[in-house]
Amino acid sequence: MKIHQDCHYFKGNMPCTFHKRQGIHCAACQYYEKIVFKILIIKLDAVGDVLRTTCLLQGLKGKYQNSHITWLTKKNAVELFENNELVDTVLNCSPESFVQIQLEKYDLVINVDAAPLSAQLAMLAKGDKKIGFGYDERGFVYPFNEEAQKWFEMGLFDDVKKANTQSYQSIILDICGLNSSKHEIIFRLSQKERLFENGFKIVHQLTGKTIIGLNTGAGTRWKQKSWTIEGFCKLIKLIKAENIRHEQEEGKEQAGANYQELKILLLGGPEEVERNKYLAKRYRDIVIDTRCDNTIREFGGLINLCDVVVTGDTLAMHIAISLGKKVVALFGPTSHTEIDLYGRGEKIYAGSSSSNLQLENNELKCLCCYKKDCNIHPNCMELITPQQVLNAILASFSEIAYH
Repeated sequence: MKIHQDCHYFKGNMPCTFHKRQGIHCAACQYYEKIVFKILIIKLDAVGDVLRTTCLLQGLKGKYQNSHITWLTKKNAVELFENNELVDTVLNCSPESFVQIQLEKYDLVINVDAAPLSAQLAMLAKGDKKIGFGYDERGFVYPFNEEAQKWFEMGLFDDVKKANTQSYQSIILDICGLNSSKHEIIFRLSQKERLFENGFKIVHQLTGKTIIGLNTGAGTRWKQKSWTIEGFCKLIKLIKAENIRHEQEEGKEQAGANYQELKILLLGGPEEVERNKYLAKRYRDIVIDTRCDNTIREFGGLINLCDVVVTGDTLAMHIAISLGKKVVALFGPTSHTEIDLYGRGEKIYAGSSSSNLQLENNELKCLCCYKKDCNIHPNCMELITPQQVLNAILASFSEIAYH
């Protein structure tokens, strides 16, 4: 009996999808797709960084026809790849997966992360060619290829990191030798998330409203990436004032017949529970707390409800970018130049073009410091003003027909 063990749909220990549906055997199967080139991508964490690294996928599939892509990541990032047809296999970082990558033969192993564990796994993987970073037997990380040297140096020296003008996407495309014009971040909602999103919209009577998502935190690893609670309070007041202004102008020509009431969704994870509860209680007439216990997939559905998302440099920003949302991204200790909004939004940081602050050399000396703690007051995030953020939100509405 002929068995296509090199087929995309071959599972090894169980029937493939087409046999289950139609009873087809390999010898007469019109769905046979031979795997010509096998790729392993190692990107373990953080979750937002894993998501933005999906910008490689379109270029890889275009360059390597009939390729099979396996992605090794940590358990908390596995959900990101649901409904992503460009990744054929997702491996959870586990002892079983470590055995698998040493037994399977890959034509190309990609590890664009210089973290020791990622580099060690790249060394363990059986691959004809390896790019990115590996681990020397003497106990240090090193670049596999010349194109990875720049990213390596940026991870070692703060001044090199700060001087960088390339986006993350551009850097890792260079490392992988991809000249692709298609390098979007990929997060695809399924029908399940669409139903969740629509149900939330109906329950909270959001039809016919302009929805602003406020992602109020940035997790625990980089607390300084979060904007201040005072900033969010003042921004919410300004948004409320916009509604009041239009209500007072109702019926006047300048009010605009197509204006839709502004409504705010509070977004966040477990670390933002208390912050969001506080804001929801204080501004309950305009704010809806979406809860902080949603799955990543549900979180994506909530972000998709929004017309514009205000967020720090965190997972919510990367999901919003991948879903084509308008984004107002707030930066302080991390690099704003590395983030590509794909022309769909605005970056705000102390000294940015939208700032009304006059700072020496148009920036803080310590901006993009990557420090986890800060004793400077006012610091880079405190220097971002609510009016700046509101102006960016309103500017994003200029491309929305009903506003």
